[in-house]
Amino acid sequence: MTFSVAGRNNCAVVAGEPYVYARTDEGAFVMRARCPHRGGPLHLATLAPERNRLVCPWHERKTSLTRLRQEIPAVRSGDTVTAVFPGTPDATVGFGHRPLSVDLAG
Repeated sequence: MTFSVAGRNNCAVVAGEPYVYARTDEGAFVMRARCPHRGGPLHLATLAPERNRLVCPWHERKTSLTRLRQEIPAVRSGDTVTAVFPGTPDATVGFGHRPLSVDLAG
């Protein structure tokens, strides 16, 4: 699926799960917009002081950037990114907007 890296449709929603394109000093990647622990808004996370993990704004759980970068295969071309999402081919698909934290907007 292809979606925008920024702006109004910067979030792909696949089978109810939102995904965004994020950029940090460590590189760019597609990630789940929800925290895997309690579903918090991971797209609003900050980088931990060591800069290799994201800190969930709801409960301060840290999530590995290495793991996030490896989870969703993706390629950026211009202002769009094409990613391969988990799930079945008949999964519902939509687009929306999720604001990104300063740390993830690159």
